[in-house]
Amino acid sequence: MKIKLDTVIEHKIEELLSQMTLDEKIGQMSQVRHFDDISLEDVKTKFIGSVIHTQGPLPGNDAAEWQAKFTEMQQEALNTRLGIPLLFGVDAVHGQNTYDGATIFPHNIGLGASRNADLVEKAAAITAIESKATGFNWVFSPCVAIPFNEKWGRVYEAFSESTEITTQLTRASVKGYQGQGKKMEVMATAKHFIGDGATDFGVEGGNASLSLEEVLQRLLPPYQAAAEEGVGSIMASFNTLNGISMHAHQEMITGLLKEKLGFEGIVVSDWKAYSRFGKNDIINAGIDMVMAVDGDLDLFQNGVREGVLNGEIALERIDDAVRRILRQKFRLGLFENPFPDKSIIGEIGKKEHRGIARQAVRESLVLLKNENNVLPLDKQARIVVVGEFGDNSGLQSGGWTVNWQGTTENYKSATTILEGIQKFSDHEVRFDPDGTGIIEDVDVALIVVGETPYAEFFGDIGGEMDKYQLTLTEAHQNYITAYAEKGIKTVVLLISGRPLVVTRQIEQSDAFVAAWLPGSEGDGIAEVLFGQFDFKGKLPHSWPKSEEDYTGKYGPNFWDSSIEPLFPLGFGLTYYKTLLNNNLWH
Repeated sequence: MKIKLDTVIEHKIEELLSQMTLDEKIGQMSQVRHFDDISLEDVKTKFIGSVIHTQGPLPGNDAAEWQAKFTEMQQEALNTRLGIPLLFGVDAVHGQNTYDGATIFPHNIGLGASRNADLVEKAAAITAIESKATGFNWVFSPCVAIPFNEKWGRVYEAFSESTEITTQLTRASVKGYQGQGKKMEVMATAKHFIGDGATDFGVEGGNASLSLEEVLQRLLPPYQAAAEEGVGSIMASFNTLNGISMHAHQEMITGLLKEKLGFEGIVVSDWKAYSRFGKNDIINAGIDMVMAVDGDLDLFQNGVREGVLNGEIALERIDDAVRRILRQKFRLGLFENPFPDKSIIGEIGKKEHRGIARQAVRESLVLLKNENNVLPLDKQARIVVVGEFGDNSGLQSGGWTVNWQGTTENYKSATTILEGIQKFSDHEVRFDPDGTGIIEDVDVALIVVGETPYAEFFGDIGGEMDKYQLTLTEAHQNYITAYAEKGIKTVVLLISGRPLVVTRQIEQSDAFVAAWLPGSEGDGIAEVLFGQFDFKGKLPHSWPKSEEDYTGKYGPNFWDSSIEPLFPLGFGLTYYKTLLNNNLWH
């Protein structure tokens, strides 16, 4: 389904395209990383089309300085012969997470547990505002992968193993980012096309051995929904599909995405794709804009120029790419308003935004066990919070938070889980950060365990980094055992980017909550634990019962009935259901 094209914009595109030299066209197809890869002068002399901000030097100390830096770069672009404005892109995957002090939402796996499309749309709209306030007009979000194996290090970036849930929330997310008006708020990016979460054995960038029918049935619907909502860009994936690199997969990018689905936006490459995935082959396959980073810029621009001149790349392919790029710049209104809006800087991290993020935390929590009604907590109860995750906003937020690989320290304006518990308790809340100084004169131990932050292949289990496992660390298992063996009522809160094998720990505990990666508003957890709100979250993934569930290509999921999960997709208790199960509801 094609978006309805604006005839006025299309006329402007053709008029501009007719004036462009080959070098100017290739420049528009170039995306660079600011500060590290280029000089300010390069924006003008190499006709750069887009700038990406990611890990590395910051544009400044605060949002005003960020805006000023991007204004300076935009001015260079406007000083070129044709004055075509820049796109500024950022990996804002759960809030404007590159800016210390922004509102950070639960990662997509938590939003998938909420199943609340309206909430997802609001979260995306807030992310759009805070991204614009720091100078950006393009976000590389949402990730619409369908994870088949929890060993994959990006499970948390996706909404669910369910195609239906993912499709519904993708549609909402694109609406939230881009807005409902004629002019886009920011440009959204559906990623990564296609098969990134469905690789064999959960390897980031590995091979997805799926039939075309499986791809169309299981993986394509979210992209179709995004295209129907007019998503401005779609990012190609690192993986191969049946041995063919997705960046060079002409049948899938041009044949399926552009021609069959009628996608009119930009197909953008992932990191350093030109040198990694086939050089001019990726252009011929249908990639429109290339992340020409880490030394790739001259290689890319010279290689494409030579490819056109020697007939390897048809000029019509270049023109198609540039049309798509210009179309989105017009849709964003950049030719009329190319500079950041200083008046919205105060929107970053404001109270109302944090209120929506706190709601997202509440609705993402999944109650897996609640014996003897240990939850909700009594305000009069004497409570100890156990584990370093209990008072650390960085650990509770996961990867893509302040830094690419996340942070293990507290960051600006975030509320930790311990701080949230302290707000509600009528007693002093004790804290045992390393689980060794067992505090026995308490009624309840809230034990917070989980995975330290990671992003991309760094989080693959059994991958090249091999730093993570399907189970809790021995230290975290000991936290639970130590308190359970003392006969203290034990509530376990699991902070993780995926379901883990915690069957024994669930058996040991009185209550067990999957809290995913809640982000900056840790007090949203306390609001549910103390019964201010009921549990609403439902599992977005099937929950594994043992490590043996992962001997094959995939983990337990509803596509594969041969592996019986510990808890099925959609499982989640509530206080009401707990009372019914214990025959205490009157």
